[in-house]
Formats: sequence, C-alpha cells, structure tokens
Amino acid sequence: MEKKPVKIVTIGGGSSYTPELMEGFIKRYDELPIKEMWLVDIEDGKEKMEIVGKMAQRMWDASPYDVKVHMTLDRREALPGADFVTTQFRVGLLNARVKDERIPFSYGMLGQETNGAGGIFKAFRTIPVILSIVEDMKELCPDAWLINFTNPSGMVTESVMKYGKWDKVIGLCNVPVGAMMAEPATIGTTLDQLVYKFAGLNHFHWHKVYDMSGNEVTQKIIDAMYEGKDSGIPANIHDMPFFKEQLDTMKMIPCGYHRYYYRQQEMLAHGLEEYNTIGTRGQQVKQTEEELFELYKDPNLDHKPEQLAKRGGAHYSDAACETIASIYSNANRHIVVTTRNNGAVPDLPVDCAVEVSALIGATGAKAIAFGPLQPAERGWLQCMKNMEMCVEEAAVTGDYGKALQAFILNPQIPSGANAKRVLDELLIAHKKYLPQFAEKIAELEAEGVTIKDDVARELTEKGL
Repeated sequence: MEKKPVKIVTIGGGSSYTPELMEGFIKRYDELPIKEMWLVDIEDGKEKMEIVGKMAQRMWDASPYDVKVHMTLDRREALPGADFVTTQFRVGLLNARVKDERIPFSYGMLGQETNGAGGIFKAFRTIPVILSIVEDMKELCPDAWLINFTNPSGMVTESVMKYGKWDKVIGLCNVPVGAMMAEPATIGTTLDQLVYKFAGLNHFHWHKVYDMSGNEVTQKIIDAMYEGKDSGIPANIHDMPFFKEQLDTMKMIPCGYHRYYYRQQEMLAHGLEEYNTIGTRGQQVKQTEEELFELYKDPNLDHKPEQLAKRGGAHYSDAACETIASIYSNANRHIVVTTRNNGAVPDLPVDCAVEVSALIGATGAKAIAFGPLQPAERGWLQCMKNMEMCVEEAAVTGDYGKALQAFILNPQIPSGANAKRVLDELLIAHKKYLPQFAEKIAELEAEGVTIKDDVARELTEKGL
C-alpha cells in the first residue's frame, strides 16, 4: 500500500543545524517522500530563520525533488496536519547559554550546557515551552510524532511523556551516532559487522559492543582508545582520557559526557581556564555560528558546509532523519533513543525515560533490554535520574525547594551556600524566561539579591 507524502514541521527552524537536517531528508527522500517542509521560529530568531530557510530551499532546488520550504513565526499556522514535528530550539538563544556557563564558573563550579547548574536551568526554561507545543499538537496534529532534539533531551522528552501526557515522542542525541561511526575502525571493522547495546540516560549512558557471532569486543575498543585512535568524542568536549583501570573493570564504554563526572577535577580546571581566557564553550559557539550564517547567506551555497562539524552536533541528521524514516517505513532499525524504560534498564523505574538501544518502527521505539548494571554505574544512574525528576517537577511547578533539591543532588554542584547563591543568581539572570518562578524571583529581588558585581558588569559589557 502506497503511503501518503509527509509533512514535517521543525520548531527552531532558524538553527544552524537546519542544513544538516535538510541534507538528511534529501538523502532519504526515496524512503521518506516529503510533501511539505515547515520551519518555525520566534521573532528573535526571524533573521536567522530567513537566512537558513533560503539556504534550505536552495538545497532542495539542487536536488531532484520538488519540495517547498515554508517559514513562519506562528507555529499554529505550521502544525495542522503535520506527520512529524521536530524540535531543536534554545529558549533565550545562545546568550542564555553563556549565562548558564559564566555564572557557575564565577563560583568555581562547572558551567556547561547540559550538565550541572547550566543543564538544570536549560531544562527550567525549556520544559514549559515544549509542554505548550504539545498542547498545540493535541489540537492541531494529534496523530503526529514529536521528535525532540532540544537539550537537555532526556529531561525534555521525559517531561513530554510525564507532564504532557504525550506518548508519541522520541528523544534523540548525536553522541551515540558519533561513537558508532568512529569506533568500528579502531578495531579494523565496520559498523555493519557489529552489534551495539546502549543503556543509561541522555548524556549519561554506557555501551557494549559485540561481533556478529555474539562475541563481545568491548574490551578491544577500550584498548584501542588508549592507542590514540578516534573513538568519536563530540567536538564540544575536552578530550581528557578516562582512567583505563576504571573502564577495564566496568567492561563498558562511557559516553563522552562522563568525563565531567569521572574526571571532574580536570574537566573543571579546563573549563575554568577557558572561562578566564578564550571564553566558555557558548561564547566559542557564538563565533562559530556567526561564521556559519555568513556562509549561509551566499546565494550560491546549496549544500551543508564542512564548518558545521565544528558546532558540536555532527550527525544530527543521521539520528533525526533515520528515526523519522524508520517510523514512516516501519523499518524496525536499531537506533539509540530516549524512550520509556519498560524494564530495559531494571535499575530504574519502568515508566521513566531512558536512553537505550531500540528498534524503531511504526509504533515507535521498542527498547532493547540491557539488564542490571554493576554497583558503581547503578549508583550513578539512580542519583542522576532522581536529580532529573526533581528538575522536571521544579520546571513544571516553579517549586523553589524542589529546584534547590536538584542543585544539592547534582554531582557538579558542591552543596552549601554557594549552590543556593548560584541558583538565586541564575533565577534572576533568566527571569524573562522563568514565569513559573516569578514569585520567588520577586522575593529574591526584594531581598536585594543580584548577580555578583563583576559578573554582572562582564555580562553587560558582552551584551548579554
């Protein structure tokens, strides 16, 4: 039976990642015949959306396929009849990310997009927005799949399921894709000759690898990692080696973000060095984005530029487009996604969200059982999941006490007076995007709480 053509809506369409998304759809058109492509953004993102939207249209025009790219600032105009809605937005734009980084660093704590205080506040800003998108989807495209790439992807996706009561959602990340693309070559083989099994949380997962006869080859890859071979670490993470003795005991490969936990001292020192010299990762990304959008303005550019790989999100299209195509064609392909646990990771609640290997088909993700973890990994995982749950509840309710609990639980935030101070300063810094905390923010301001003078002056000088 011939399936109907597809309507896709991308919220956060002005993102610098959009050309890679278009490339992925163009490559898969024979399997995923797109009828309509809509890019949606907000007023503050209008200029970028128009630049990237024109480039996206040039990419389609250079292909054999007749696809029109529509652009709008009104998502309710775009959503009716959508088959898939992808989300890749950043509430507060990159300026908010820089505040998430610089305020914690000013107190000697990690400032990072999805870890520590910065990751918590990105969730606080993002979760209410994704839930409002879900409400519009319930009305305008109730049969659509929501494919979320917005960070922190795990918490955002779990909130959609738990608080948005929307089951047709899959969360994605490019990190597993990077590992699977780089690791096979380190042991002289190819991905199609290996079987991968992932388990954990978004930006906090581990994986094992087997050959086609079922023999585990994880240790071979671990050994190769210490021979200087590329294991697919994301471009945005400082390449601080794990302790080999730890991995030998673990018998699993941690994701790149585990460096913030397993080598916390060194990663914090590196982050503080950049904070005091060349600027935080968010500041570096702002420069990269400016260069990308200058390229995107070129009326002759009709393909994804190589410079996009510097952005840290390489392989986005391989995750997002492959997932959508696999759902549409009921292909049941192995893809690493955030989905409902359903017992795949028995150390966590059945109904929580996990990032695991899954088979993706017409009914969504079927999580592949991984089994129980060893004590060390189980302890980390349960701590992080419960921290995430506190973050999600605080994001939805505006409960300051729950936000403080999340801060105290988070391994990147030393508990004590400075933890509360960073929480309070970030609330004030982001008050425009945190209406759920409005009462507490007003209380803090009445008490005279402000961003530390030198940091406030610095942020003002940088136009943040």
